[in-house]
Amino acid sequence: MAELSRRKLLSGQWRHPSTAIRPPWSLAESRFIAGCSRCQACINACETGVLRVGSGGYPEIDFTQAECTFCGDCASACDAALFHPLNTPPWRLHAVVDAGCLALRGVECRSCQDSCEPRAIRFRPRLGGVAHPTLNAIACNGCGACVAGCPTAAISLTRSEHLE
Repeated sequence: MAELSRRKLLSGQWRHPSTAIRPPWSLAESRFIAGCSRCQACINACETGVLRVGSGGYPEIDFTQAECTFCGDCASACDAALFHPLNTPPWRLHAVVDAGCLALRGVECRSCQDSCEPRAIRFRPRLGGVAHPTLNAIACNGCGACVAGCPTAAISLTRSEHLE
């Protein structure tokens, strides 16, 4: 469903859907944006500071600063009822390691594994070389701890289609 507005048309954003990651448990993008008053209550309630003011003043996640602990304070602080119940999965995100990874370039680094509490990132030993990261997308909860811990910004989070 295409969402068109004058602001998106004039800014050129009509071509590209939003890539912003909204707070955990938030409704679908179009419903979230339509109902959000941009009061920043969810941002102020965030215990780790992973939520920030994004494009258009809407809240979005910035994993380069912190991780999400799934405390639920952002959803509880929202008066507009823009969130799913907290007893459902917070979102369908998982980490992706790109070619900028130091280990994939032959340099020993395991900072993503060290910061991954659910142990979704492991390193597979290689004979005569540096161990490479492997990701268990099912175990990954999308907290983003690995993103902030990566020295080369080689990790990002993407929507998990297999969990739908």
